[in-house]
Amino acid sequence: MDLVMDNVGTAFCAIYRWRLHPGSEDSFVQAWSRITKLLLDERGSLGSRLHRGPDDIWYSYTQWPSAAAKAEGLSRPSVDPEAWGQMRAAIAESLPELILEPVADFLAPIPQDGYPGTLTN
Repeated sequence: MDLVMDNVGTAFCAIYRWRLHPGSEDSFVQAWSRITKLLLDERGSLGSRLHRGPDDIWYSYTQWPSAAAKAEGLSRPSVDPEAWGQMRAAIAESLPELILEPVADFLAPIPQDGYPGTLTN
């Protein structure tokens, strides 16, 4: 079987997973959204999506142009120390990062108009 690789580059993709303290969900989403937007706007991230699973685990799928770009983007001082602290305070447990190898990509961007939770300026 041939792998479809013509529509993917060398992007670095990962999934992050957390269990949150009860009642901290809104605070976590607010902080995660702020950090994600800043990493996208200022550090070269290709963005991220946040999901809540039926198992009450929160999942974030993130992309960067490369592993080196991610390392460089996160090696500098925090884009928002207050938001990082707010996010950390909401997390009861962090599960190990899962590094993903891009093979094929047909995910369309979410329209910016009318989608709940979409980051806007």
